[in-house]
Amino acid sequence: MTMPIPGSEAFSSRPVDPDELARSLPSSLEVHTVTEEQVDALDPLTYEVIRHRLWSVTDEMGEALKRMSGSPIVTDANDFDFAISDELGQEVQVGLYNTMLVGAVDLAIYWTLRNRASSPGIEAGDMFLCNDPWVGGGLHQNDVMVYQPVFHDGKLFAWTSAIAHQPDLGGVGLGSFSPAAQDVFSESLPTPPVKVVRGGQLQRDVADLWVRRSRVPMLVGLDLRAKIGANNVGAERLHALIAQYGADTVKAVMKRMMSDAEHRLRDKLSALPDGSWTATGYQDQSHEGDRNLHKITVTTTKAGNHLTFDFTGTDPQSGVVNCTYAGMRGGVMLALLPILANDIPWSAGGLMRCFDLVTEEGTLNNATFPAAVGRGPIGPAWLTGSLIAECLSQMLDRDLELGKNVQATCCGTWDTAVIAGLDERGEQPAPFLSIMMEPMAGGYGARPHADGIDTGGLFCIPMGRVPDVEMTEFLYPLLTLWRREVPDSGGPGRHRGGLGASLAFTPHGTSIPMGLVLASNGKAVAQNTGLAGGHPGNSGLDVVARQSRITEILASGRMPSSLEEVSDSLEPGQNYASSYLAPGEVFAMTWQGGGGYGDPLTRDPEAVARDVREEKITEAAAKSVYGVVLGDGSVDTAATRTERSRLRNARRDRSRITGETRGKVDLASTKRIDDNLVEVGSDVACGHCGEVLGDTADGPLALAVYDGAPTDAGPQIIATAADYVDAPVVFRQYCCPSCWTALSSAVVPADHPDAATTLGRLTVTAA
Repeated sequence: MTMPIPGSEAFSSRPVDPDELARSLPSSLEVHTVTEEQVDALDPLTYEVIRHRLWSVTDEMGEALKRMSGSPIVTDANDFDFAISDELGQEVQVGLYNTMLVGAVDLAIYWTLRNRASSPGIEAGDMFLCNDPWVGGGLHQNDVMVYQPVFHDGKLFAWTSAIAHQPDLGGVGLGSFSPAAQDVFSESLPTPPVKVVRGGQLQRDVADLWVRRSRVPMLVGLDLRAKIGANNVGAERLHALIAQYGADTVKAVMKRMMSDAEHRLRDKLSALPDGSWTATGYQDQSHEGDRNLHKITVTTTKAGNHLTFDFTGTDPQSGVVNCTYAGMRGGVMLALLPILANDIPWSAGGLMRCFDLVTEEGTLNNATFPAAVGRGPIGPAWLTGSLIAECLSQMLDRDLELGKNVQATCCGTWDTAVIAGLDERGEQPAPFLSIMMEPMAGGYGARPHADGIDTGGLFCIPMGRVPDVEMTEFLYPLLTLWRREVPDSGGPGRHRGGLGASLAFTPHGTSIPMGLVLASNGKAVAQNTGLAGGHPGNSGLDVVARQSRITEILASGRMPSSLEEVSDSLEPGQNYASSYLAPGEVFAMTWQGGGGYGDPLTRDPEAVARDVREEKITEAAAKSVYGVVLGDGSVDTAATRTERSRLRNARRDRSRITGETRGKVDLASTKRIDDNLVEVGSDVACGHCGEVLGDTADGPLALAVYDGAPTDAGPQIIATAADYVDAPVVFRQYCCPSCWTALSSAVVPADHPDAATTLGRLTVTAA
């Protein structure tokens, strides 16, 4: 008998029509469902009680995983998530952990129902394991999902799932990050769904096969069992809920949760004007040795109560900075959940009915097999989310009330550093491997009414945590020299972006060099953009101090506080690199803060003075970026007025004007576009001085445009773009040509699309 050999298309997953999926299932797999009448018959009290019980189940699953796992990625950083799905895989309740994973969990269940229902079958007591990003479940191979069908009275009732990042699953690079990879065969092996538990029993052959691939098999094996345990907790709680309230009632609540989330989001969208907004961002470098920029672009269109995210024009897949469809979808959810659904229960199965994705295959955020996708979630998926957030923020900023949810881009990437070597501190030397989790403390973007949160975390992991320094030193042979917030790292603005931070360490307790793998972006082009004229946050920077003086400094009883003290030979690390760190050398990484909101020259001078006192910004930045002059720590009001006038005049002298203005309008009769722009009739005007800049739909606005050195954005630009890419990179600022208020400020490639044709525009969608 000839067996067909599946091609790569057999391992791709997309959203499905639930009715069609249900009809496709074999008769041997009965599913439990309810009618619309049963859903409508729910009484409010029962609905709320069961809804909150389901929410608590995901929390309990999270606590179970953390208690059983030995990986700091889980126990400290909270880089994992859970979901309860209905019988067809639609996500009813998700955890408040890594929200990007929400976009992938259901895809793996859909695929399993379509491809495993007949052989080997889906039965009570089974659990499946998957780390194939084309199938779903996770965004790259290190995201490993264990999920189980939950049966009641012989019928498939629901699914529970537990997913977490694993420290290493093989491949060429340490931690499975392979900076030079050109395809997936240089990375960790993708594993389509396979039964790892059958009839309630762990399949030892599958488990042994699984951990054999890893450089840290004990951690991977422990995490496998921890996920199984978390799923057991989820199933036990679901069965208890069914026993108390009845299967039909619980299922009706699950269906109602998704429906309510959908309707509440649609109601919110209906209250906003129809229109389209576009954002474009870049990955600087795609692999080791690359010096190019790689573009992701999205146009977000809101029509009625529905959103469409169109990624047409995104660059082709390249190097390791690719993600699959699941990653792109996860990036969308990264932005949509906190910005549009912050006051809606996160019943993702309902929320995802409110948008469509338009995308070309073979691109950076919809890569086809066998593209390398190891950098997927923290590269293109993250950037996808940041661009969606930028579009949604522009959409919401038109409304004063909904605009409270607007936020400049937070820390725009995860700065990855993986170390591995030999720990010689014990009686017997032992191998070690660690991903430095300190960049969990990223800066949050500023908002229209508040500064961003300093080292507040990551936008995509609401419950993320930074690890304890002493525990890191206990686990691994290194000595931390400092971990601290970095002044000036938050994007300048009327409200300042939250600060990023830096970490420096040296090998301690090992006599041989340790391997060092770097994988990051945002060195040349800003990933943490500002809004409404706010400047981007800091660029990231990784530095290795060779030929350092650290041994002598420590021997003298001092702890260094700067790299300049440590060495005269500072080597900037590339975005993607396989390197080493020898005893006596120092590695330092600086990760990103958040973008600013509004023109820095409009920030309250007293807030600037407070920032200087609290070492959030330097006194030099207070004057050069914010135009605030201090004397003995207090604001010199007259000098500040003069300095701000000088800086506005400097904007006038350095800029070119894109068109002619049309006189003034009465600001009392205008309608808000954003913090800076208003519309009156068909005109767009400056919201500060009333100067008419153009028509809402025809031709470019009359703006003052300046292209200068990236460092003109402020002292937060600490990396030199030419160290990473060949394309010219500029600080581009658009100002009102009358009052010289900044309307848009960014660090972008010189050929970045001209905002004069899109700034403040509302492209009305046809009814």
